[in-house]
Amino acid sequence: MSYLRFEKTLMTNLEEALPREILRTNRSGAYHCTTIVDCNTRKYHGLLVVPLPELDNENHVLLSSLDETVIQHGAEFNLGVHQFWGYNFSPKGHKYIREFNCDKVPTTIYRVGGVLLKKEKLFEHNENRILIRYTLLDAHSETTLRLQPFLAFRSVRQFTHENSQASREYQEVENGIKTRMYPGYPELFMQLSKENSFVFRPDWYRKFEYSKELERGYEFNEDLYVPGYFEMPIKKGESIVFSAGVSEVKTKGLKRTFTIEANERTPRDNFYHCLKNAAHQFHNKMEGHHYILAGYPWFKCRARDMFISLPGLTLALKENWEFESAMATAQEAIRHFMKGAPSNLQIYEIEHPDVFLWAVWAIQQYAKYTSPEQAWDKYGKLLVEMMDFLRHNRHYNFFVHSNGLVHINGKDKAETWMNSTVNGAPVIPRTGYVVEINALWYNALMFTASLSKEFGKADYSRRLENLAANVGKSFIKTFLNQYGYLYDFVDGNVPDWSVRPNQIFAAALDFSPLDIRQKKSVVDIVTRELLTPKGLRSLSPKSIGYNPNYVGPQRERDYAYHQGTAWPWLAGFYFEAYLKVFRMSGLSFVERQMIGYEDEMSSHCIGSLPELFDGNPPFRGRGAVSFAMNVAEILRTIKMINEFA
Repeated sequence: MSYLRFEKTLMTNLEEALPREILRTNRSGAYHCTTIVDCNTRKYHGLLVVPLPELDNENHVLLSSLDETVIQHGAEFNLGVHQFWGYNFSPKGHKYIREFNCDKVPTTIYRVGGVLLKKEKLFEHNENRILIRYTLLDAHSETTLRLQPFLAFRSVRQFTHENSQASREYQEVENGIKTRMYPGYPELFMQLSKENSFVFRPDWYRKFEYSKELERGYEFNEDLYVPGYFEMPIKKGESIVFSAGVSEVKTKGLKRTFTIEANERTPRDNFYHCLKNAAHQFHNKMEGHHYILAGYPWFKCRARDMFISLPGLTLALKENWEFESAMATAQEAIRHFMKGAPSNLQIYEIEHPDVFLWAVWAIQQYAKYTSPEQAWDKYGKLLVEMMDFLRHNRHYNFFVHSNGLVHINGKDKAETWMNSTVNGAPVIPRTGYVVEINALWYNALMFTASLSKEFGKADYSRRLENLAANVGKSFIKTFLNQYGYLYDFVDGNVPDWSVRPNQIFAAALDFSPLDIRQKKSVVDIVTRELLTPKGLRSLSPKSIGYNPNYVGPQRERDYAYHQGTAWPWLAGFYFEAYLKVFRMSGLSFVERQMIGYEDEMSSHCIGSLPELFDGNPPFRGRGAVSFAMNVAEILRTIKMINEFA
């Protein structure tokens, strides 16, 4: 029995089915994303969505969807489902779904009278091509399969509408056609493994409605262009493969390609394998560089997210070579920034003051998973360069004061991971001495000092240790208050008393200025006020401004983004701190907490974790459908649990 299997009762209930989404990627930036009933509810949804750097820096929806129609004795049964203006659905093909499972590849079984049709979808690795295999499992009479493509040819940030500029021209290719709606776009090749008839019947279908965009306060309607349809007979037991891509294929090899690609997939037959599959989807290898996308469907490669995610997405899966590959690209970007040189690398927000500290933390995890010697050999020079860059105040917003602490300016621009803004101003102006930046600073100094000392740089190590000693004393004096928790930031002599999760890093990091009693005090208050089954709240319900529901238009969501919402990736550090404090006695508690994340495998984007959750019950998932840091930290937690067990 499949781990991710949904029966007819759920699939035919759109209230249950539409909130569940699927995501497939090719590890080169392209993706397929929709709901489990193949009804698009976001402008980001599409059957074939690809990056087009020759046009802009966005992904583009080429093929929005593909409707299947089963024809017997002249009767047509359309298996598609679309939402149109006014929450009207047509056709209503979901009523024919018998079951859906997502073991190796997303598979839908349709029953229409005596016809039993199986549909399987997968993305070809490192190719901008999606393959769909149709297998007629049962039929009592002659059956015809019709496939009708809906084209968009637009950015994921925009909508397409009926217009006279869209080209209706097409050319026949082997077992299919190629077409391009607008100049500058690549040609879309739609081909089948079997000879077929293409019936040219151009038309615009109007007023598609995307409920998720409506819910988020955006425009939510568009029109889609249909050039015609493909039609062919299909026999009982026969399989036909449909291919949509930006290059032509030899159609005789489509069946074999689909089988090979499907066999390479890791089955999503348990919690760990779901997360492992999700982890692989964030890798983006383009033009000789290796990026980690922050999330789907709209995030790009963000430096902080990349470094926080890397250990969980690679090392926790024993895929050290993937860490090294991504870090090679990251090193190049870091050195460009330190030299003030222009860079064409697509790593964003590398200028934020905590990014280098997270890079050090990622290398620290590499040293733990491999060896200190290997880490020093590969990244020792980079560590020294980054630490010297920071401690000599060469960063434009990283100032080491005489007390050893790092001071940043966060009033005018959001500079930490709590980066929501309204009208250009930070919602949470975290400025001055920021707690996690200084905890990371102490950890980075001590880690680099320990490696330097071990590998023959004793004088350099001593200088870092002396600075770290100053940081440690100042950290306690500045951040620890009489109630046993840490201020979130201190601006001059004014502390921020809000109870936020950023203090947990001081208790979780391998090198901490806190003693065991102080760590326990931090863990205790985080447990009482911030812990949920879906992660740590970004603000305590007892603090001023608590806003746990990430709903409504953009402005309202921006105000709620870090004011009470729960984040799974923070739980990874919380679990690490908890195990450091309670050791083996805390293991069963951490294992029980993991149930809350496994429950999400059959919700939202099935097999993955969304960006964030509401901070209050029922803790609904919100934001991006699949988020790298969340998947990474839960994978790293599984690794920690296994090491304790």
